[in-house]
Amino acid sequence: MFNKEKNPTSPERLSSNSATLISAGTVLEGNVQSDNDLRIDGTILGNVSCAAKIIVGPNGYVEGDVQGMQADITGKVTGNITVKELLQLRDQSNVQGNITASRLQIDPTAMFNGLCQMGTQADVVQMSANAEAQAN
Repeated sequence: MFNKEKNPTSPERLSSNSATLISAGTVLEGNVQSDNDLRIDGTILGNVSCAAKIIVGPNGYVEGDVQGMQADITGKVTGNITVKELLQLRDQSNVQGNITASRLQIDPTAMFNGLCQMGTQADVVQMSANAEAQAN
């Protein structure tokens, strides 16, 4: 009577801590956009845009640009990565493209080929890129 639990599928519970998982063996062709955390263990052939954290798992692969608040890369990304906060390139990750981030952490065994903009320079690059996108 007093221990009634709210409906676990109510909109308040789903939106508060939900994350999207692209599981291994899944291939998506096209752009992906999410307001919540996104974990990629499969393959995405297109751009990824997320208002929260993006995680590319050890078997994950993204062929396209990645934009988000934070990113934690363990798999492979072929494209530019733009994050507003922290970008982590973990053990055995492979990034082929330019990076724009406020903060960057690269493990010694991570592979990165491209240009990097950090700190206040990253903010300028992000603002100019957004202005160009809106003009088109």
